[in-house]
Amino acid sequence: MAKPATIKIRLNSTESGHFYVTKKNPRNTTEKMSFRKYDPIVKKHVEYKEGKIK
Repeated sequence: MAKPATIKIRLNSTESGHFYVTKKNPRNTTEKMSFRKYDPIVKKHVEYKEGKIK
């Protein structure tokens, strides 16, 4: 059986301990993902960087 094309990743906030969980296709997107998303703990948009799900 073939491996699935998508893997789950965790987007960790650079300001607090908040995180989002999303999927990514590592065949198409080989570099680490980075987004500006809303952090409800600090109540503003901050940078989120990709990390592994533990």
